[in-house]
Amino acid sequence: MPIRILQLYRDRSDFFWELFVQHAYITLIAVGIITVLGLVLGIAMTKNKWMAVLLLRLTSFLFTIPSIALFGVLVSITGIGLRSALIAIILYGLLPMIRNTYTGLIEVDPEIMEAAEGMGSTPGQLLLRIQLPLALPVIFSGFRTMVVMTIALGGIASFIGAGGLGRAIWRGISTNYAEMTIAGSLLIALFAIITDMMLEKVEQYLRTHYLGEGGKHEKTQLHHERVKT
Repeated sequence: MPIRILQLYRDRSDFFWELFVQHAYITLIAVGIITVLGLVLGIAMTKNKWMAVLLLRLTSFLFTIPSIALFGVLVSITGIGLRSALIAIILYGLLPMIRNTYTGLIEVDPEIMEAAEGMGSTPGQLLLRIQLPLALPVIFSGFRTMVVMTIALGGIASFIGAGGLGRAIWRGISTNYAEMTIAGSLLIALFAIITDMMLEKVEQYLRTHYLGEGGKHEKTQLHHERVKT
């Protein structure tokens, strides 16, 4: 079977490339929207505890709903196609992004915040020059999880007409063509694994840069200098 799958990749390379481009397109749109929403809501949650509790519980609840069930509900409301797929993927992807943004911001050392406030920093300066940079490793960890989830969910999205590599899986299932099903599944897995490995390197750099040995003192000095300027 491995040889037959490799032959399938070779013979249908244009088909698989088209599906990969569609899958990457869906992923990029969803990741962009989730990132913006996650950051905005995560920041807002630090200002309102009631909102934080509500959003964390709501997104956690949505996360427990089987993806096929959610896709089915959305199809009956917004129809078949990319729109329904994006809505479902965004709802699932919000949890890690919101949670990590909120957690990263509230865990910034209060002493650093007090020192910056004492030097006359405005709330906007505190957020942009102190909180977000120091929370970046935690936020990026949530971003990494969200991206991998989005790639995986993109495979299911094709079942409601959104396109992507899941089409190969669906075609294989509907025609009892095991090699096609496996070929599509492998490409989604490889896409997710390679992306995760790349993001892991970025995350390691951020953690070393911001949270490494002696990093806390150095970053405190750095952000104080930023505030002064």
